[in-house]
Amino acid sequence: MTEVCKEERGPAERWSLRSGAVSVEILSLGCGIQSIRTPDHSGQSADIVLGYQDVEGYLSNPRYFGAVVGRVANRIAKGRFVVDEKEYKLAINNGPNALHGGLKGFDKAVWTTEAVDNGVKLSHSSPDGDEGYPGNLNASVTYRLEKNTLSVLYSAQTDRTTTINLTNHSYFNLAGQGTPDIYDHEVTISAESYLPVDDTMIPTGEVKPVEKTLFDLRKPVLLGSRLKELPGPGFDHNFCLCSPGDPPLERKCARVVHPGTGRVLEVSTTQPGVQFYTSNFLDGTLKGKGGAAYSKHSAFCLETQNWPDAVNQPHFPDALLRPGETYTHTTRFTFSVL
Repeated sequence: MTEVCKEERGPAERWSLRSGAVSVEILSLGCGIQSIRTPDHSGQSADIVLGYQDVEGYLSNPRYFGAVVGRVANRIAKGRFVVDEKEYKLAINNGPNALHGGLKGFDKAVWTTEAVDNGVKLSHSSPDGDEGYPGNLNASVTYRLEKNTLSVLYSAQTDRTTTINLTNHSYFNLAGQGTPDIYDHEVTISAESYLPVDDTMIPTGEVKPVEKTLFDLRKPVLLGSRLKELPGPGFDHNFCLCSPGDPPLERKCARVVHPGTGRVLEVSTTQPGVQFYTSNFLDGTLKGKGGAAYSKHSAFCLETQNWPDAVNQPHFPDALLRPGETYTHTTRFTFSVL
């Protein structure tokens, strides 16, 4: 049975979930994961996600530590898309593109909360025109901790056709947050293809096989040596878990091992893609929990989601939610020790 408790923390609530040796803290501000504590092979517990000690740090949170991002995670090319023959324009907040829902996305909202079995349900209403998106949207995210698995269940409805792509933006370091880098982590991503991007990080439209490329992570790869080979600052790419039109079946998509501590993270999802990001844009200027300076390659993200810019690329999986439909998907994070 999971222990669930709530406390007031300044402008937000913090919910604590505990099941066995795993504990998770959830904030109503940004619907975010503030901490995940898991044991290593000697039973020593450590917090394995980056973030801030105090809730106030999440008020700005420029790198989206732990937050649910939306309405649309990832990038929309030139901040524009067309629905029902009408063009919508969004704030440009990442080079020439829109990123993670806009200037005040879901990561900046204080969500309402209620206890559920083994967890907490958080809800947020986004009005028509919010950050430029059409339709009144009601969204919810439910976190459940059962044994050593954290399940994240997303749901949303709209009264006008809109685009949506919700994900959680937790930054993991299995050696413990504040550890300088992730070079000693071994990563496996079960994807046959990935999306190449242009110089503004928008997918080119090509769906490229990983075979005989540096993006072939189907067998365990030591991250440090692969990052040295990879052109550019690191991974920030969508790995394709299924083909457009495939049914939304839950499938294992990633496994990360830290041999030094024995910690293992396994991820499964019903989403068609996972964005693998190696914190290329952290530069040591942000101070997190314990005063740690978060530097480049000090964490990784596995953002389960639709393919980036899908609303503008018709051959990508459908990115629209219509009245009468329910947007829903599930992602699970399972923690274990070698």
